[in-house]
Parts: sequence; structure tokens; C-alpha cells
Amino acid sequence: MSEKNREGKRSARQRLAMEREKQKAAEKRRRALIVGAAVVCVLGLAAVIGVVAANSGGDTSDAEGPAVAPSGAGGEKKLAIPVGRADAPSTLVVYEDFRCPACKAFETAYRSTIEELTEAGSLKAEYHLVTLIDGNLGGSGSLRSANAAACAQDAGKFPGYHNVLFDNQPEEADDAFADNKKLIDLAGEVEGLDTAAFRTCVDEGTHDSWVRDADEAFRGGGFSGTPTVLLNGKNIYEDRSMTPAKFQQMVEAQAGR
Repeated sequence: MSEKNREGKRSARQRLAMEREKQKAAEKRRRALIVGAAVVCVLGLAAVIGVVAANSGGDTSDAEGPAVAPSGAGGEKKLAIPVGRADAPSTLVVYEDFRCPACKAFETAYRSTIEELTEAGSLKAEYHLVTLIDGNLGGSGSLRSANAAACAQDAGKFPGYHNVLFDNQPEEADDAFADNKKLIDLAGEVEGLDTAAFRTCVDEGTHDSWVRDADEAFRGGGFSGTPTVLLNGKNIYEDRSMTPAKFQQMVEAQAGR
């Protein structure tokens, strides 16, 4: 073999090795992002319980009136927003807060896989909207955005608006989602959502009590923070070896594919 050919093969091996290292580094950064963001949201859990207990006065829900579940709500006590076929062989339960950076990190990593699997009929997702960050840092952006997302569900536009909220998530300490006008403006990014009915639902806080009930159920469920992600009852977010590819394999195996 000529020296030129040997050099060419060495260069090809080196390029392959470098590409593998890049892929490993990218995966490591992705996991670090999710784990790092999760610490922020987890640390807030104890604070949210104390703040809510101290400030609620026990009559917030009564003042808001009875809980009004969004159209099509499901799960126990109708506290979840379902996406996908009801008869899908696997169920993904997600507890999330639109102000939570770890929730956005999870969405960034897994959104396309979840959408592919729900569209294929292999997976049903159930979203529980909670207000952990409001309690930790103050403000009402978690509540206001969750109510707006429930209003989007009434219009049959929850998945699209859910994605828009995470794509436009402010810094964790920035309570920008407390502004109903901003939430209505963001609805303009979802075709057909910005209607008079949606605006009224957002401005009147139609689903506020329902969101508070969902948050109370979350805090009473023994979970450690947001996001909490359960696949067929198993907390896969705690599995640091989990990747979108592994998640997809688990769902497709359950579906017999």
C-alpha cells in the first residue's frame, strides 16, 4: 500500500473518530442541560408548598368559583389535557410548568419524537399543567399561561399553543407570562386560535380554578419537581440513560412494532 493511501485511511479514521466525539459531546451537553435545569425546578418545590400554603388563605378557589375543566380534559378528576388516540398502547403523563426551564429542555429534546409517536397512534400524552415557579419566585405567569393553554384546548389548538409557549418562554425570573396581552399575542402564531372566545377565556381566567386543582394534585402526588414524566407509570425522566431514541424504542416495542 502506498504511503498516500495509508495517509488517506488514517485521515478517514481520524475524521470518523472526531465525528463520534462530537456526537458524544452533543449528547452530554443535552443531558447536562436537562439535568441542570431540573435542579432549578426541583429546588423550587419546597418553596412552592410553603408559599401557596401561606398566601392562599384557604379561599382562593372559592373566590374564583368552581373549577371549569377545558374541553376534552381527561385523566383522574379530568385534570389532564390528552393528546393522541385514546386507545394508544402507551401513555405518557407529563407534569409541567410553562415557566420551568427544565420543562423547556425536555420539550426541546423530545418534542419531535412525542409528536411522531402520537400521530402514529402508538402513544397518548396527558399534560398536567402546574404552577410550581409562581410559588417559588412569585408572580402569576405559570397560572396565567396554564389557563391560556387550557383556553387553547377549548379551541382544539392545545398542541400548537403548548409549543409556542415553550418556544417563547421568558427567563425563569421574568414573569412575562403574567401579562394576558402577551399570551393573546402569542396565540397569533397558531392558526385560528386568536378569536374573541379565546381572548375572553384568557382575560376572565376561565380555567384558573382548574389549574389550581391540577397543581394541588401534583403537589399531593409525591413528585419531586417539574417536569415529571411517566411512561406507562414509570418515571423515565429520572433515568439519566434515557434518550429520544431509547424512548421511541420503548414505545414502539409496546406497540409491537
